[in-house]
Amino acid sequence: MVLVVLSAVGGMGLRMLANRYDNAVVKELLLDPAAREERGDVSGPLNYLLVGSDERVNATPGTDQRSDTIMIAHLPAGLDRAYLISVPRDLLVEIPASPASGWPGGADKVNAAFQYGGGGQGGTQLLSATLTQLTGLRFDGAALVNFAGFQRAIDLLGGVRMCVDTEVRSIHTQAVFTPGCHQMTGAQALDFARQRYGLPNGDFDRQRHQQQLLQAMMEKATATDMLRNPIRLDQVIRAIGSSFTVDTNGVPLEDLIFGMRRMRADALHGIRLPAHAETIDEVSYVLMDEPANTLFTSIQNADLDSWARANPKWVSRL
Repeated sequence: MVLVVLSAVGGMGLRMLANRYDNAVVKELLLDPAAREERGDVSGPLNYLLVGSDERVNATPGTDQRSDTIMIAHLPAGLDRAYLISVPRDLLVEIPASPASGWPGGADKVNAAFQYGGGGQGGTQLLSATLTQLTGLRFDGAALVNFAGFQRAIDLLGGVRMCVDTEVRSIHTQAVFTPGCHQMTGAQALDFARQRYGLPNGDFDRQRHQQQLLQAMMEKATATDMLRNPIRLDQVIRAIGSSFTVDTNGVPLEDLIFGMRRMRADALHGIRLPAHAETIDEVSYVLMDEPANTLFTSIQNADLDSWARANPKWVSRL
């Protein structure tokens, strides 16, 4: 999202803001070697791993720190649009061994990989290896996101417009979100995007709401009035940047910005991973359905557009 905002600035302001953003983010090797696509440019198609950590106050680092949000962002060859593919947190997978953390390997929910890898950099590496083993995909970069850090950025944007399909009560604040489109503050938007209980499709609806939140932020940030306010724009970019740890796979930031210069908020599409919930030994899991295999094959073959047209039920309207 920040890359798209920066690309809309252009000129000398672009270089200045790019440098400030570059200094705001933490850079680490987030991808496991087996999950990394070795390349040094931004020619598409590209696949990025986005991980939102479920941070808990006063928790011991690496303990009970399961990833709250897992997305694969696929950018087709033209780099002018993107698909956000949400991976269900309860998806049953085989998690590879992690000698560094002492995890011997075995079956568990996919979000446990972040914990078994020790959280942070190690957790993201193990999660990336898990997803590569599952999907056959290698990644061109990754970002570890603290979604709570988005609250200040949303407030600096003046809030975002989120549309509610079904009334839901927050289990965190007891706030009630009624059907219809509403202007939300950072706290309200993040609260809404975290809810999964009481929704018709549970965690699948939560995944779509998180995709919608990213699009709403991008849409607001690229509005003309925001781009004409350099001070506010700088504040937003640095607020978002401070919420990220990134792995650009060795690609300079300015090259990424130039490569994605044609991306706009209305060019984002959400995809729900074909899967269903099932209880095994009294534990709730999510199991992949057959169309998921063709989904990953289509990404490998750089033909996700055709898959989306053939499988409209899994494509979300953001």
